[in-house]
Amino acid sequence: MAKKVAVLAVNPVNGMGLFTYLETFYENKIEFRVFAVSDTTAIHTNSGVALKADDVVFSLKGHADDFDALVFSCGDAIPVFQAHASEAYNLAMIDVIREFAAKGKLIIGHCAAALIFEKAEITVGKKVAVHPMAKVAIQQGQATDAPYEVDGHLYTAQNEHSVEAMMPALLDVLR
Repeated sequence: MAKKVAVLAVNPVNGMGLFTYLETFYENKIEFRVFAVSDTTAIHTNSGVALKADDVVFSLKGHADDFDALVFSCGDAIPVFQAHASEAYNLAMIDVIREFAAKGKLIIGHCAAALIFEKAEITVGKKVAVHPMAKVAIQQGQATDAPYEVDGHLYTAQNEHSVEAMMPALLDVLR
């Protein structure tokens, strides 16, 4: 039986990465819900396309048992996160990532996701693929030059172009 996935979409989100996950999940009959890392479900891609998420990140807190996996769909995550790190929705996002990791759920992301995972303190001793410009910021995990890494329950892709390469490994555990 296919698994159920919670997708975190930052605002703005990288449309190519987000749509790669969503199309793959849809085509493979993997149930998913998109949660905006925002105060509102109205978000947009970093190219300006307006989107409406299913819900907001606050609603995901305490519900890790309802899902088998958590996807962090990157966008302009790091500069936006840095400017708004103390916002309640970003604090909730970090809590949700920690909650899913503590329950042994699959944690998936691309580009700077490894940096957010590092902030959530779930990369300790793990190999992670991360955007080359962010590689030096990984201190708890081991940043690699691989297009993607699978280390236990942690799936990371270097950028939105590497998500597709990671998908076969991810689909093997989500189907």
